[in-house]
Amino acid sequence: MNILVTGGAGFIGSNLVELLVKKHPDAAITVVDNFHTGHRNNLKHVAKQVTIVEGAVEELDRVALPSTCKHIDQIYHLGIYSSSPMYKENPLLVGKVLNGMIQILELARKHKAPVVWASSSSVYNGVKPPHREDAVIDVTDFYTEARLACERLALLYNKLHGVRSTGMRFFSVYGPHEKHKGRFANIISQFLWEMEQGHAPVVYGDGSQRRDFTFVTDIVEGFWLAMQTKLDYEIINLGTATNYSFNEVIEAINTQLGTSIQPQYIGNPIKNYVPETNADITKMQRLLKFTPRVKLAEGLKRIAELPLDER
Repeated sequence: MNILVTGGAGFIGSNLVELLVKKHPDAAITVVDNFHTGHRNNLKHVAKQVTIVEGAVEELDRVALPSTCKHIDQIYHLGIYSSSPMYKENPLLVGKVLNGMIQILELARKHKAPVVWASSSSVYNGVKPPHREDAVIDVTDFYTEARLACERLALLYNKLHGVRSTGMRFFSVYGPHEKHKGRFANIISQFLWEMEQGHAPVVYGDGSQRRDFTFVTDIVEGFWLAMQTKLDYEIINLGTATNYSFNEVIEAINTQLGTSIQPQYIGNPIKNYVPETNADITKMQRLLKFTPRVKLAEGLKRIAELPLDER
C-alpha cells in the first residue's frame, strides 16, 4: 500500500505518520512538507520507515515524488496553513490553500484514492455551541473562508468525479511535536511552556473563554479511522464534547507542575474572537465508532514528561 501524507513533518502530521507506521508497517509512506511550521526532527523516530520530500502542496504537480507514488492508495492532507494569525498577516495564503486542495483532489481523481483532510472548528465562529456539522456557517475571517472553500471543493469533486473524501473539523489540538509551531501553537502548549519557566501566562480578557481541547493522539486516531471507514463524502467534527476555560487550563497546569502561577490578564485585541467551542461528536461516534479518550490532566502529564526536543 502506498500512502501520501502532506504536512507530515508538522505537529499533527508527524503524529499521524507515527501512527501509520504502526498500523501499516509494510506500507510505503511518503511525506510532503514545505517545513513552514514542520521540522524533520518531528519524524526522527520513523525517518527510516518513510520518504520525506520537501515541497509545497500548491505546487505538488512540480514536486518530484518517489517511484512508490506512481500509484497512490490513500491520501492524508494536512499540509494546510493552520492558524488564523497566519492569514491575517498574509491573506494570499487563502489562494495557496485552495490551489493545494485542488492539487490533492486532482491527484485523488487520477489515482482513484480516498482523501482524509484537515478542516477546522474555527468555521463555527459565531455559532452557539454545541457545534454540529449541519450548523449554518458564516464567514468571519480569511482562515475560515479557506477551510469552508476547501469543504465546498471536496463536495464538488465528489459530485463531478466521484472523489471520496472526509474533512475532519479539528477542535483545539494540543500535544507532542508542537514546539516548532512557536507562537502558532495551541494555547495549552503556550501556557505550559511559559509556566515551566516560571512566567505568568498572558490571557486575553478574563480567562472565561472556553475551548474543546483535543489531545493529538485522539485526533490522529480519528483521522485514521475516517480512512478505514471508506466514506463517500463527509464533514465530521473531531473533538471531545467537553470544554475548559483558560482559567481552568492554567489551574490544571499549576497542579501538574506543583506551582501557583497566576495569569496576566490583558485587553482582548482580536476582532471576531471566539468565546467558546464545544464539539457535538454524535456524527463521529455514529460513523467512526470512536470517542476520544485522553482527558486534559492526562494530556498535560504526557507533554510535561516528554524530553524538550520531543515537545
